[in-house]
Amino acid sequence: MKAVTCFIARITHFMHLIGGFFLVAMMFVTLVDVATRGIFTLTDGALDWTFTGGIELVKYSLLFTVLFILPHSVSRSQVIVDLFTDGFKARTKVMFEAFYSVCFGLFGAAMAYSFYLHIEDAAMSYETTQDLMIPLTYFYSVATFATVMLAVSAFVYAFDLLICGKAES
Repeated sequence: MKAVTCFIARITHFMHLIGGFFLVAMMFVTLVDVATRGIFTLTDGALDWTFTGGIELVKYSLLFTVLFILPHSVSRSQVIVDLFTDGFKARTKVMFEAFYSVCFGLFGAAMAYSFYLHIEDAAMSYETTQDLMIPLTYFYSVATFATVMLAVSAFVYAFDLLICGKAES
């Protein structure tokens, strides 16, 4: 089980880094978009360096940032309310965390299924993004992969909690 956990952790860590790249890319696209619009306004339209699709780039970068960061954060982002769980035994606390992780995994699986269905719909209708005309099947495929990894990561973490009493690092 430790090998599987390690393998999933490496994949999700790499995805976490990619999510960080998307976050930085989103910041730069926003900065360039605002700057070019400012130049356009200051020159009364004489210099038109604005570009089409900035909003779409930010929108999909935000989607991928969230979806790529979540799988790595499943085991690291649990908020434990000490006031509520203070009197519980250690095993009960672990069970609560495992239950939460299973629910998170089910949420990821449901999102993956939804994105998977959207792939076929977008392929059949040749649906593209509005400004950049990129086929949405690409976006839905990447989102499906990310949400499948979210579900797998959450289920592996919950399994580790239930079997070992704590997750293996």
